[in-house]
Amino acid sequence: MIVIAITGASGVSYGVRLLRALKEIGIETGLLITKSAETIIGYELDEELDDIKNLSDMYYESSDLTSSINSGSFKFDSLIVVPCSMKTLSAIANGYGNNSITRVADVALKEKRMLIVVPRETPLRTVHIHNMLKISEEGGVILPAMPGFYNNPKDIYDMMDFIVGKILNILKIENKQLRPWDNKK
Repeated sequence: MIVIAITGASGVSYGVRLLRALKEIGIETGLLITKSAETIIGYELDEELDDIKNLSDMYYESSDLTSSINSGSFKFDSLIVVPCSMKTLSAIANGYGNNSITRVADVALKEKRMLIVVPRETPLRTVHIHNMLKISEEGGVILPAMPGFYNNPKDIYDMMDFIVGKILNILKIENKQLRPWDNKK
């Protein structure tokens, strides 16, 4: 199972597009959405929250620290926090498991499971960079939402798919979202 966590940063569409891509491939997913992310979804997307929740196989309340997903005995392969707010990034970097997202990230790091964090903030303060370094030093992958342009994106969806494809590549999942670099184009 791959767990997707959507936090209260701009760019919630990255998380939703990743959920859709994994559903299309047939990979089991769990989903966590913070209250702040629910608000951002209302601003940025023209979709109902329940429709987004239904893209996953299992939905967990991000505020429920008694949920089974918070335990190291809960079986999941990877956690992707996309987008990742600087608040959540700081909590993960500093071991502050105040909700299910930061607790599951703590489990991922201590159990040596894949953790991918997709920060969506610019510009970055020094403390943000230090927090990213802490996560990286523990084995987490920092994948900023910085789309490439060598694929000649035609629209915003191509730009989002570039990031989703990068995430899938790190997870070693074949995908059609990211075309490999071809210098002969």
